Amino acid sequence: MTGTAPATQAVLLRPSRLTRPAPRTGVTRIGVTGHRAIPAAVEPVVRAGMRALFHGDGLSHDDGGGGPSHGDGDGGPLEALTSLAAGADQIFADIALANGVPVTAVIPGTDYEAGLGDAATLRAYRRILRSCAKQERLPPEPTREAAYLAAGRWIVDHADHLVAVWDGLPARGVGGTGDVVAYARRTGVPVTVLWRPGVVRD
Repeated sequence: MTGTAPATQAVLLRPSRLTRPAPRTGVTRIGVTGHRAIPAAVEPVVRAGMRALFHGDGLSHDDGGGGPSHGDGDGGPLEALTSLAAGADQIFADIALANGVPVTAVIPGTDYEAGLGDAATLRAYRRILRSCAKQERLPPEPTREAAYLAAGRWIVDHADHLVAVWDGLPARGVGGTGDVVAYARRTGVPVTVLWRPGVVRD
């Protein structure tokens, strides 16, 4: 795997014209979607971008008029929305918590723990879940894939901004990262993509 961009570069996805109103509660809700397996060459980009966001530096996104805009709020409080899956979700949650940002866990309507992965991933999931300010347990879905897609859509529907750890390719299965990004674009939620150009997943 190769990449030519510096390790701190965030690749920006150009979303559809932004129609999401400003948050009414004064809290800016940041959702995440992303791959479970993140190449070693990409992880520093992901961590640096997320730290910048939660430190208050913001992440650029297209403002719908061709120019970049930074962040979504005015320096006010943040809330992180995540399903706590392996990879991007757990990194996002850990960095949010380390920066004092409350995390809402969005649990898909399926036997979620059974599909999380290995024992280390399950331990991390349970550890982070104990630290979450809120839990949203979604209604059951007929398949695991449908449950993942419903959770991704719930996050988009309740977010003011979406961070996507995404290689830019179509989802490999229903409810994957590409599907969630596409839904965010259709509904006018600004998206920041964190990835390193030239790096592909296995």
